[in-house]
Amino acid sequence: MEKIRVDVQWCDKNFGASFGENVPGAVVFTAKSFEELLKEAEETLRFHVEGMLEDGDDVPQWLRDGDYELEFNYLDVATLLRICEPYASLAAISRASGINQNQLSHYATGLKQPRPQQRKRIVDGIHHIGKKLLTVV
Repeated sequence: MEKIRVDVQWCDKNFGASFGENVPGAVVFTAKSFEELLKEAEETLRFHVEGMLEDGDDVPQWLRDGDYELEFNYLDVATLLRICEPYASLAAISRASGINQNQLSHYATGLKQPRPQQRKRIVDGIHHIGKKLLTVV
């Protein structure tokens, strides 16, 4: 099974995404929520493949057969925080990561970009929240 990378980025008021280099052609799509983006990714890829086949383009067999899975790649911290929004507040992520909530807000809006060490603290904090939730029985 082939993996298709989907690069996702928060673009002011929407999520924007594009497919990786193993999908022929340039494909870009947007959605208001991450859940919508997940659906849009599948539909957009299916529509793109149908169009390439109709145009007589060379389409890899695995792509024709749907023998792939989508792998989402979050390009920045704003995207990561926006994806977590429905499940964990900035206050919760702040407590779990030790990063000031106002600073997280700047990252979520894209006003500031965190250093790699800060990004790791954010990701670790989100993982910590997830692990705590998994202990609920």
